[in-house]
Amino acid sequence: MELITVNRDTCIRCGMCTQVCPMEILHMQVDVPVYDGKGHCIACGQCVAVCPKGALDNVKAPLAQQTELLKSPVLDAGAAEQFLRARRSIRSYKEVPVEPEKIRQVLNVARQAPTGGNTQGVAYYVIDDAAVLEKITAAVIAWMEEKIAEKAAFAPYFIGMVRAYRNEGKEVILRGAPCLVVAIVEENFFSRGRDNTHFSLAYAELYAPSVGLGSCWAGFFEACAISGYRPLLDVLKLPDGKVVTGGIMMGYPKHVYKRLVDRNPLQVTWYQK
Repeated sequence: MELITVNRDTCIRCGMCTQVCPMEILHMQVDVPVYDGKGHCIACGQCVAVCPKGALDNVKAPLAQQTELLKSPVLDAGAAEQFLRARRSIRSYKEVPVEPEKIRQVLNVARQAPTGGNTQGVAYYVIDDAAVLEKITAAVIAWMEEKIAEKAAFAPYFIGMVRAYRNEGKEVILRGAPCLVVAIVEENFFSRGRDNTHFSLAYAELYAPSVGLGSCWAGFFEACAISGYRPLLDVLKLPDGKVVTGGIMMGYPKHVYKRLVDRNPLQVTWYQK
């Protein structure tokens, strides 16, 4: 079966499919798009998605599996800005479990994020057992204490966190979130996989408020896991051959924010010839 087929009866010879192909493997030949078998298709689906007549099909990105857009859903600039700025990193959660179907809904959007060369490769490992989450926090704290003892460059940042946990019983790692979403990839895919993870979890964090959930990047957990800290990895019990590339806490926000927070002033420089 040919990788790419074109319905010559419905094709209008516009050439758009050849123009959007990132790998440039499609070419116009006698005014018809043709794939000559040379070059690598990354299954991005651009060629199929852009065709105004649905005349092109791709085995790696079938037309039958694409959803037709009658109108591009573009937010107006003001609504888009307010939506993006209104998202907050949530560090206080209600003591309410998150329904698995909501987590699946968020992660189903996360998997649609752009990835380098359409490599994708990110899987999700969801932990919502309170006892296991407590063990994860304890392992990360123990790792921090080791780094403090070693006088690592970033150790001073950990001192207050450890003190709050040991002396006051505060949950300073996962912040009491009822769910931890861990991004994992194949061990030999770590470098590209970590970049892809950041794109995917950013989508998850942006979409989560649409279903009533809040989230926060689990930075301490991520740093500990990526360092290869064995006590934490023993708690996680990852599938064979998989490594952690990121993680986000998720749950129902305990508080509602009433204002948009500002950031540092924009810094932009235009190149001058």
